[in-house]
Amino acid sequence: MIRTLFAATALALPLAAAAQSMPGMDHQAHPMPGMDHQAHPMPGMDHDSHPMPPAEAEAPAAPPVDHAAMDHSMHGMDMKSMDMKGMVGALGSYSMMRDASGTAWQPDSAPMWAIMGRAGDWSTMVHGFATLIYDNQGGPRGDTKTFSTSMLMGMAQRPLGGGTLSLKGMVSLDPLMGKRGYPLLLASGESADGVTKLIDRQHPHDAFMELSATYSHPITDQLSGFVYFGLPGEPALGPATFMHRFPGMANPEAPISHHWLDSTHVTFGVATAGLVYRGVKLEGSVFTGREPDANRWDFERPRFDSWSVRATWNPTADLSMQVSHGFLKSPEGLHPGENVRRTTASITWNRALAPGRNWQSTLAWGRNTHLGGDHAHPADAFLLDSALQLGRWTLFGRAENVDKDELFGDEAEGNPLAGQVFNVSKFSLGGYHSLPIGKVAFDLGGLVSKYALPEVIQPAYGSSPTSFMLFMRLRITG
Repeated sequence: MIRTLFAATALALPLAAAAQSMPGMDHQAHPMPGMDHQAHPMPGMDHDSHPMPPAEAEAPAAPPVDHAAMDHSMHGMDMKSMDMKGMVGALGSYSMMRDASGTAWQPDSAPMWAIMGRAGDWSTMVHGFATLIYDNQGGPRGDTKTFSTSMLMGMAQRPLGGGTLSLKGMVSLDPLMGKRGYPLLLASGESADGVTKLIDRQHPHDAFMELSATYSHPITDQLSGFVYFGLPGEPALGPATFMHRFPGMANPEAPISHHWLDSTHVTFGVATAGLVYRGVKLEGSVFTGREPDANRWDFERPRFDSWSVRATWNPTADLSMQVSHGFLKSPEGLHPGENVRRTTASITWNRALAPGRNWQSTLAWGRNTHLGGDHAHPADAFLLDSALQLGRWTLFGRAENVDKDELFGDEAEGNPLAGQVFNVSKFSLGGYHSLPIGKVAFDLGGLVSKYALPEVIQPAYGSSPTSFMLFMRLRITG
């Protein structure tokens, strides 16, 4: 029944989104950085809207922007008259609003939060957040913890040799929460100490999440090619990472489907090459399949033993769709003999309703097919994420349905449930209120989660556990 609802949503969401995003429709104005005192993250971050800074006469000319792809108006202002301190699309001639994490795309209409500036020939952008969270995961396997998550990202871009050079760096203080991360029922993946699995807990991100360089160059008026290198970086696999999507930024907890969709977003060794033709992007990556180890402060040896391919299509300013497939060589250090084939598909829809009002939803599916070892079977995950900003209030929700096979450890550990696949679901609702303070905003919010579990695991988890989080967040707005 739950998967039927996901399938129905998968059919209804693209149709509804396409109907509202067709060229020629009476679009609501789309807010851009600077439009009001509410703030914006980098592409895909917990987006709000503010107006663009005025064009600077002394700024050097930037590569052309594909204004035809922007089929929406901006409070009566032509996109050609706007300036983002020289920032353009990192991979080709399109609006930089489309760029999300790594080389992933989001809808062109998605707003962003950032402090933008110039330093000589370089255009710069900074965004980030720090969140203090009280976490209470219910049921017999639940736990409580107060911890902080954070991220700071900087980007610099300049014209070079007829193309565009973009440098990106992203760091986090998540390792300070401890190697065991934070309690999160039904979460699984990676290890705290290189010996035991993290189950019902979410691992912390590495201190260095991305250090990358991208160079794009036009081939014809509408065709461009690009290369991307990262140590660490993000390969062309899956949708934009959850923490770079509007609903994912609004919700402070990681999805339990993370390791089916976008867990490769911190990969030590990535090389990607691709082509962009208007709203279509084709790309391929070679990268390191092994997930980061338990030392969250170091740089790890790149192996380039895995590969992925991804096709992305932005048919309108409000839609971004992708399909991808990859081979991951020995991703889990605790199961070195197991390889994984991962396939994903997703659609992200964004609707800018008015200044300070935005609605974005992502529907995604991922499948991990394990090759060898104790987990030689396919496992699916479905995710529906949505967030609605209404001025200073933002409401968000998430629904997930995942096949989990690590909740009771490995067969060798003797638990009769070990290694079995259990289909579990999680539903979360929450919201926060924002208070703008200069170039930052202070958010105060919370969320509550409920679960649908098979009977056989209810003695371990409880028949109807309830989890909740309370959080305070400070984020750069610009």
